Amino acid sequence: MQNALTTAPIAPTILRLALPNGLAMTAAALVSIAETWYVGQLGIMPLAGMALVFPLVMLQQMLSAGSMGGGITSAVSRAMGANNLAKANALVLHAALIGLGIGLVFTVLFACFSELIFSALGGKGEALAQCLSYAHVAFAGSVSVWLTNALASVIRGSGNMRTPSKGLLITCLVQVVLSAVLGLGFGPVPSFGMVGIASGFLIAFTGSALYFLWFLRSEKSTLQLRFDSPLSKELFLDILKVGGISSISSVLTVATILVVTRLIANFGPEALAGYGIGTRLEFLLVPITFSFGVACLPLVGMALGANLVARAKQVAWTGAMMSAALVGCIGLVVMVWPGLWANLFSSNPVVLASASQYFLTVGPCYGFFALGLCLYFASQGAGKLWGPVMAGTFRLLLVATGGVWLSQNNGTSDQMFMVIAAGMVCYGVLTALTVWKTNWAR
Repeated sequence: MQNALTTAPIAPTILRLALPNGLAMTAAALVSIAETWYVGQLGIMPLAGMALVFPLVMLQQMLSAGSMGGGITSAVSRAMGANNLAKANALVLHAALIGLGIGLVFTVLFACFSELIFSALGGKGEALAQCLSYAHVAFAGSVSVWLTNALASVIRGSGNMRTPSKGLLITCLVQVVLSAVLGLGFGPVPSFGMVGIASGFLIAFTGSALYFLWFLRSEKSTLQLRFDSPLSKELFLDILKVGGISSISSVLTVATILVVTRLIANFGPEALAGYGIGTRLEFLLVPITFSFGVACLPLVGMALGANLVARAKQVAWTGAMMSAALVGCIGLVVMVWPGLWANLFSSNPVVLASASQYFLTVGPCYGFFALGLCLYFASQGAGKLWGPVMAGTFRLLLVATGGVWLSQNNGTSDQMFMVIAAGMVCYGVLTALTVWKTNWAR
């Protein structure tokens, strides 16, 4: 008997699966903005400390949810598409053990070496102390983060998008409230500063991990977490071969952000502030693309599991075009009316001019970035990732090389924005070309 998701109309199904994911991912982005605001209320040094730790917190989320989570969803959905329910159920325990194991590695790593790591990133003095206060608590909860995202990915692989989205949305709401209460203080509860804000993060994700564990042990779930399932090297590799390659892409993304931020700083604080306003919008656009990509991932995996190669490619292209069209339209709006977004963050005319130039240059290229990112997720479902990873590598090299050359040759911030835009276009075009040329047949 064929899985219903291997025969359902493609575009309506993508929309139906993308909507709950979009709500959850947008909520997660808003939580990060709220958390930054809370830290800002504590002072400049806590804010500087948060700037040090945030890229690594973001990297952990990307690795657990997007990279290894994508590998889990891919393996489960391919088993479901082949109507191999026994294999799909066996993969649940393997996914949980991978999440548990990597989560423990993160906890031990930051418990033992956090000061060394953040000092190497430039942290010192009071800023480093504030960073460590947050990191020691937040990374103590790494097991909860990895288990949450691993188990949510299992559920998505079965075609159920509502349950993980609902769980993650509640997690976001709990984190927003607890981080505010524990970090800033409320009524009889004193302010615990950075420790309190990180505690809200830890408690929220611990609760979500327990919820997903309960769900996968209940009769409500299509798949079941069974602790007596035999372990198999092949099933671990089925997840890790996709999740491992995907992790390279996540590292490249974070590296690109760090490199661009460092290079933009060479052009002065106004240029950096204008770029920062632009990246705040992009931080909200990524969840839109993520929601389409995560919707495509199990559809591609199930289609390939059922040997429907043409349908898998059609899913990938349909989702990518839908995502590119929506995000591209938003980019065109801020290109024409940059003040709709920029005026929310600054009234400084020099900063607003820099932000306007950024949107004028980069805004029209948002669609290309969405195209590439959505196809990357679809490629996870196919287990064919080297093309998108190479496209991400080229983007990083282009931006880094161009930025360094401009810094050494009296370049301007406007020219740097053009390099960033070129990187987005190249990423989208190269990813599309590799997906078009790659044979997804197994």
